[in-house]
This record gives sequence, C-alpha cells and structure tokens, in this order.
Amino acid sequence: MKKLPNTVRSPLTKAYLTDLTYKINGAAIEVHKILGPGLLEKTYHACMIYELAARKIPFQSEFEIPFTYKGESIPLNFRCDFYIEDLLVVELKAAEATLPIHEAQLITYMKLLKAPKGILINFNVTNLYYSGHKTYVNHYFDQLPD
Repeated sequence: MKKLPNTVRSPLTKAYLTDLTYKINGAAIEVHKILGPGLLEKTYHACMIYELAARKIPFQSEFEIPFTYKGESIPLNFRCDFYIEDLLVVELKAAEATLPIHEAQLITYMKLLKAPKGILINFNVTNLYYSGHKTYVNHYFDQLPD
C-alpha cells in the first residue's frame, strides 16, 4: 500500500470534491492517452499511482476497508483501488463493460468508508472522457455545503 501524506486542504465542500474529481479524472485521462485500452488492470493501477503522486494528490492504494459486524471486526480483506484524501473512493476496471456488480462494489466501499463520492473508471474504452468514467455520490455528499 502506498500512501502520500495528507496536506492541508480547503474546507470540505461539494465544490472541493468536484475539483478533486476533475484532478483524478485528468490523471486517468493522461494514463489512458499514453497506454490506450487493452491492458491489464494492474498496469493502469501502477500508472495511476505514478500520475496521482506526480500531481501531489494524497492517496492510499489498495486500501483495506475495515468491516465490522455486530461490533466485531471481521477480516474480509475488502480493498479499494484508491482512497483519495480519506474521502473519495476510486475503483479501476479494464473490462469490456462495467457491470452493475462493479457499481455495487464501489457504492458498498463508499458506504463502509462513509465517503461522500466515488469514481468508477474503466480503461478498456476508446475514449475515457466520454465513456470510461462514472461518478457516484451518496447522502454524505448531500450533507456537504456547496
């Protein structure tokens, strides 16, 4: 797991998360522009680590998501690809298409981490900007100031 130290950030608002989303999508577009579709997910993952670090975006890679059941910690080894600034979940795919199970996975991780926003990125597309990413928000996002 790679982690960059958190930096002092602006107050958490919807606008701040929107700006952070643009930065993450920009990093993904750069990776896709150079590599194109057709590679394994781990290749895109490694290049995203490079891009996020180069852009000084604090993140954790292969972040283990804690899970509790009836007050007991259960080791389920849930791991999200990236946990950005301890508030945004990013899941990467290199699939023919994203499926409802991929969306459910991201939404579950967001719920468990109480993350207000998540991004599902599929690198196996012709144009990442138009068809390779989808952003999700939940009630934690709705509670944030504009």
